Amino acid sequence: MDYVSTRGSAPALDFEGATLAGLAADGGLYVPREWPTFRLDEIVAMRRLPYPELAARVMQSFVGDCLTPQRLRELCEQAYARFAHVAVTPLTQLDERNWLLELFHGPTLAFKDVALQLLGLLFEEFLSRRDERLTIVGATSGDTGSAAIDAVAGRERIDIFMLHPKGRVSDVQRRQMTTVKAPNVYNIAIDGSFDDAQAMVKRMFGDANMTGRFRISAVNSINWARLMAQVVYYFAAALQLGGPERKVAFSVPTGNFGDVFAGHVAARMGLPIQRLIVATNVNDILHRALSAGDYSAGEVTPTAAPSMDIQVSSNFERLLFDVGGRDGAALAEQMRGFETTKAMRLTNAQREGAAALFASARGDAGQMSQAMRWAWEHCDGEVIDPHTAIGLHAAREADLPADVPIVTLATAHPAKFRDAVERATGVRPALPPRVGDLFERDERYVELPGDYAAIAAYVAEHATPSR
Repeated sequence: MDYVSTRGSAPALDFEGATLAGLAADGGLYVPREWPTFRLDEIVAMRRLPYPELAARVMQSFVGDCLTPQRLRELCEQAYARFAHVAVTPLTQLDERNWLLELFHGPTLAFKDVALQLLGLLFEEFLSRRDERLTIVGATSGDTGSAAIDAVAGRERIDIFMLHPKGRVSDVQRRQMTTVKAPNVYNIAIDGSFDDAQAMVKRMFGDANMTGRFRISAVNSINWARLMAQVVYYFAAALQLGGPERKVAFSVPTGNFGDVFAGHVAARMGLPIQRLIVATNVNDILHRALSAGDYSAGEVTPTAAPSMDIQVSSNFERLLFDVGGRDGAALAEQMRGFETTKAMRLTNAQREGAAALFASARGDAGQMSQAMRWAWEHCDGEVIDPHTAIGLHAAREADLPADVPIVTLATAHPAKFRDAVERATGVRPALPPRVGDLFERDERYVELPGDYAAIAAYVAEHATPSR
């Protein structure tokens, strides 16, 4: 299995190389040259596998010769041993057709743990082989940062620098990052939005002064290995609800498009999926792109669902590449135009290709709160976070056959957003015991201006060169 860039001019890499690279040298994102597929009987044979075994089975084709099946299974078992639920990603039924896929049982209470616990182990495995060091530079709108930091804190060959928009993440999200005292962890609060932070991270990948001294990589969902691990829970959920003989729909609260693109990958691999519903808040660039072909960035509006407060969705490029003919040169030109003007129109091929599987919906603050209240009042006191509520709103509005179950991805524990949940339901969710002392821990982070030179200088001062 080798990986090519969505922009066509970076060298192809194997799985190990793509994992360590993160972003391609031409500014594109790595995707498999072709999609591995399962027959329906092979999917049926996955039923009742423990989650780590299912993960290894789904991911083996993507890994190729870089890891033996036995070693991949060992890494999966290690990655998911820290989850608080034996099923790792359990399903909860809300009513006759709506289900929640609980993705928040990992150490930092968010879906990012499902992928990043594995990614940290993959980094360690590959760096040890090469006797190299890695400098991770990431941007977070809330949950990626804490999950990535937890996954690599204390690892000898890795330094991690995580940028978050000052004042635009919840207090729990911030503290889960800034209370980690490992010497290889550096938290940076910037003046600006998540999109500003993400743009600086991408710029660093193309900065020869930085890449010449440090092996820079990514833990955001621009890293293929992270997205690959998210494919697994689509298989897990569908198999529990009658798949592959029965099609299942998924409603996915999304900002950066990685989580829902993983569903697209599952469908490409042969998992029968009725529909992928892209659920956005008022920062609705993805809804506008999918419903009207208008991929135009506006100003970011801060909301109670900060992980969705994004106007440039990095992973959307992967979809445009895959459904638009896999023409890297054409997509590179299209993306250069977008990076200059912050606006572009999807081609007919891209719109038609996306429409075959994707739908979209937009939820505002009132609809988000209403979904939280509905779950509490009508589903036996079910408490959900604001992001999940956006997904549930979209699921309940979906125009799908009545016999198709709809799974909303519950992306974060409600205690990460206590104030918003309490405003909507009157219930203030408690933190699980494993993080219950979070507000008693000291914080450590720096505040820097939203200026690339300042960020690059800070990273250069504190990171260890790659060799």
